[in-house]
Amino acid sequence: MATVIFYEKPGCINNTRQKQLLEAAGHTVLAKNLLTEAWDAAKLLPFFKGYLVSEWFNRAAPRVKSGEVQPERVTAREALELMRADPLLIRRPLMQVGHECQIGFDPDRVQAWIGLWPPLPTRKDLEACPRSHHSHAVCPGPM
Repeated sequence: MATVIFYEKPGCINNTRQKQLLEAAGHTVLAKNLLTEAWDAAKLLPFFKGYLVSEWFNRAAPRVKSGEVQPERVTAREALELMRADPLLIRRPLMQVGHECQIGFDPDRVQAWIGLWPPLPTRKDLEACPRSHHSHAVCPGPM
């Protein structure tokens, strides 16, 4: 089993579910606060390898939802600058096992990478914020 460094937004319902799935599969999860980590380009880029710049973004981030930040219209350099200034823009979770890094929580990708057993009972989206469908809902934890 793997030791997973798991960068999360504390209080995020989906991040909690994701950590529980990893632990149920026998992995050790070392949770870190994505919002207070000292990010720079060298530290972020390994997580984004193989993804389009637009896929680096948290689609539920207030600045993305409002249209202020348009992920399809920014360069990699601009994206990194935006994310350093506002870590809520970073798609989460960020996960690291050894030198390998991943963004987001696609169960099939996690299964192929480190294993995710037992299988998920449902194919529920484990990335989209379940509260995003309610305009008045606010996730607990730091913003």
